[in-house]
Amino acid sequence: MKIAVDAMGGDFGPAVVVEGAVTAARDFGLASVLVGDKSAVERISGLKDGEMNFNTWFDTAVLLEHAALSPLPTTDVTALYFHGGVVGNEAAGIIGKQINYDWSRGQDGTLAGTVQVLANGNGVDWGMQLTTGKQLFAAAGAGTKFDQTTASTAFGAVAYLQVFSLSGTSVTVAVQDSVDNTDGNFANITGLSFTAVTAGAGHGEQRLATAVGATIRRWVRVNLTGTFTNASIAVMFRRFEVAQS
Repeated sequence: MKIAVDAMGGDFGPAVVVEGAVTAARDFGLASVLVGDKSAVERISGLKDGEMNFNTWFDTAVLLEHAALSPLPTTDVTALYFHGGVVGNEAAGIIGKQINYDWSRGQDGTLAGTVQVLANGNGVDWGMQLTTGKQLFAAAGAGTKFDQTTASTAFGAVAYLQVFSLSGTSVTVAVQDSVDNTDGNFANITGLSFTAVTAGAGHGEQRLATAVGATIRRWVRVNLTGTFTNASIAVMFRRFEVAQS
């Protein structure tokens, strides 16, 4: 069932109504049709923006806070948030500009830093973990399967990959889906096979998106191929529940 919503109603017009419709679709699966001035609705819903803010501590070890954040690169960075260590938990991803690296000392003498990443073109993607956070794979194979509980959708998906370390030659990570949890039914989702990352080539930070109307099936997982002994990676996935502009 679809609900017709007056996008021009209320004290604040489309700005609040459009945001509410998107939230209802994302969080509760409620489909709605926005009714009102076509140009106003399209203009507001087409704006993709967001930011990610977090606190950090001073650690100069390789690949840890200070080494990773202090350069303040002028190119885009990828930031991921994982809520705990279970596949299927909430996660978020963003590609944007790291605009600060500020420090303050607390009354107890601790040195704490704050970092802000502003979105650059894609906004913030809210989805799920397909790894248990920063997960170590000792060999090629599939990760833990996750049941999205609803049938296939036809609105596409996005996925983020970060490779933290790699021992061996190379690793290729792909997101797979299936109509059920039978291993033989899983297949790579078209558009969500990441470029192979080779040892010694630096971090593998990638964001991929399927075609807008791609069908994404109920069960999902990551699958690793390549020649390696240890690959430390994190994968975040978002299946769109409504059509994207």
